[in-house]
Amino acid sequence: MTPLTARFAARQARQLPLRWSVGAFLLNSGLSKVDADEELAEQLHGFAVGTYPFLSSFEPKQFVSLLSKAELALAAALLVPVVPAAVAGAGLTAFSLGTVGLYLRTPGMRQEGSLKWTDQGLPLAKDAWMVGIGLSLLADGLPGLWRRCCHR
Repeated sequence: MTPLTARFAARQARQLPLRWSVGAFLLNSGLSKVDADEELAEQLHGFAVGTYPFLSSFEPKQFVSLLSKAELALAAALLVPVVPAAVAGAGLTAFSLGTVGLYLRTPGMRQEGSLKWTDQGLPLAKDAWMVGIGLSLLADGLPGLWRRCCHR
């Protein structure tokens, strides 16, 4: 095994706990929305539209279907290690910044004048760890992606 191959293998092994923990979480979340009833769809859609008004152009069931598919696709990208870390990290970072945006912009999620969460905000505040994991994967994977695509 060459030194470069050994470094690549070590980097991939180091990424697996990050990828699998968040991938399993997103897989469960996506699967839980596959058969969402109308009430849950309206709840999730209404919550998202309050922060991101452009989402009002989607019907509640359509929105939840797309959200479920996005979570499942992202879970697959994280759980299958052949997807480059930079690609999986970019997707995870973008997705989780959206959920952190919900936390920051929705009234009642944070204590007044603070980033500290309320009981209602905890389920969204914890998504900050996904931003960190996404950025870590992105930072870890960019040098390899850059070498493969731009230095031939």
